[in-house]
Amino acid sequence: MPSLLGDKLVIAISSRALFDLDESHQVFEQEGLEAYRQYQIAREDIPLEQGEAFPLVQKLLRINNLLEGDSRVEVVLISRNSADTGLRVFNSIQHYGLGITRAAFAGGRSPFTYIPAFGCQLFLSTHAEDVRATLEAGFAAATIFPAKRAREQRDELRIAFDGDAVLFSDESEQVFQREGLAAFQASEQAAAREPLGGGPFKAFLAALNRIQTEFAGAQCPIRTALFTARSAPAHERVIRTLREWDIRLDESLFLGGLDKSQFLQAFGADLFFDDQEGHCRRAVDVVPTGHVPHGISNLKASGSV
Repeated sequence: MPSLLGDKLVIAISSRALFDLDESHQVFEQEGLEAYRQYQIAREDIPLEQGEAFPLVQKLLRINNLLEGDSRVEVVLISRNSADTGLRVFNSIQHYGLGITRAAFAGGRSPFTYIPAFGCQLFLSTHAEDVRATLEAGFAAATIFPAKRAREQRDELRIAFDGDAVLFSDESEQVFQREGLAAFQASEQAAAREPLGGGPFKAFLAALNRIQTEFAGAQCPIRTALFTARSAPAHERVIRTLREWDIRLDESLFLGGLDKSQFLQAFGADLFFDDQEGHCRRAVDVVPTGHVPHGISNLKASGSV
């Protein structure tokens, strides 16, 4: 991590994930870049509406206030806008009082190349190609899907993760998809004491966990949960892997293939990360969801295997 940002939790977010830019994006799609530029300049003093990831960012930045000035969370704006068209975005950031001071405006090109330079542990975007490129470069990233239900208002930040191909590697998922459930269960039971490889979100969860340790249990503003289709006997390897990593999850649900939606609603996730797009499409009925296009399920979906 660059010394500039020290050991902070650094989140990169696109302008369209942070703010509602659907109307202006339609101008770009229908009338072109210059019309879009003029549209944004004419409205640069009109604050944008909050986007899908806005509440998440707000809660993340609130953690700095709880630590009484010890700034441990940094949110960086990463955008395909130019600085010219991005001025409205920065004005909106100031309007809402968000503590975002750093940005990369890539002028129409993919901005994901700046993620390593900022030392980001996570990139959230609505642009699937940028997300894929970020994951291929070895960083956690997700495509934000909008929730279809209004979320509960609370100060606590709640983040939910799928297991295989998100927190963990997809090595076990490959066995399941090649050989079926019985072979998967037998393989996991035989390898119960062998830690799973880390998935793209391991480092992000570890960074969250480090911040959690700075708060007394009941006062911690972050709550994490695992929502996995695994069940016994495949649970043991997951538990031992997290123990080996010295990473704590507040809640773990082993659902044995049950639909995760109602459990996510009960948990009240601010964001849920899953590698399978079908699971994400169901989850958005109840919670904001980030699709992680990583692992064998996404190779199959793209026709690569």
